[in-house]
Amino acid sequence: MKRLLLLLPVLMLLLTSAIPPSSTPSAPTSLSTDYKEAKAQLEQYKGSKLSLKEKIGLKIATKQMQKSAAEGGGKSQLVALLLALFVGVLGIHRFYLGYTGIGIVQLLTFGGLGIWALIDLILIITGDLKPKTGNYEKTL
Repeated sequence: MKRLLLLLPVLMLLLTSAIPPSSTPSAPTSLSTDYKEAKAQLEQYKGSKLSLKEKIGLKIATKQMQKSAAEGGGKSQLVALLLALFVGVLGIHRFYLGYTGIGIVQLLTFGGLGIWALIDLILIITGDLKPKTGNYEKTL
């Protein structure tokens, strides 16, 4: 039961995918805010005897960490701006930002005959058009 209480905050944090970076290490019993710390805390439970619920929670948390790490390759606002500027009528910037459906529509309509591409260019400059996964990792 004690292990479950220690593991529960880490699992909750990982399942919500809200792991902001932290520069100060936290105690093992507290809620971890760093990806590496959370991973280290989960690794310590892998070899121990766990109940079925704890094993399932550990597997879910591990998969969620892998998924968030794979998606976490942040997007750059400058790259999105350059794509919109040079190949905006093809909708390549929408593919880059993760909006595949809109990218296909822009590709087929040549960016709404350039009007839609111009609007997207302005939205990227102002920061209103963000990646589908959240915010830009690097902004202008």
